[in-house]
Amino acid sequence: MTETFQNRDRKGADKRKRAEATVIELLPNATCRVELADRGRMIAHATAATSANFVRVRVKDKVLVELSPHDKTRGRIVKLLGKG
Repeated sequence: MTETFQNRDRKGADKRKRAEATVIELLPNATCRVELADRGRMIAHATAATSANFVRVRVKDKVLVELSPHDKTRGRIVKLLGKG
């Protein structure tokens, strides 16, 4: 039995590292600069589901960021945890 492409993606997403971060700067094209708990900074963008439901992210908001396995300066905002 073969897996569909979507099932492989969903299983692989569970293995990706996630971290809590704070939004420190809003950038163009729905991206923002976030600061991780270990004081590291990265650029993050909203996931497709978030942009479809349009969640407004503001400075000092707490977010859950999924870290990119290829580029340590990039990430994706998965969830809005709380307002600043």
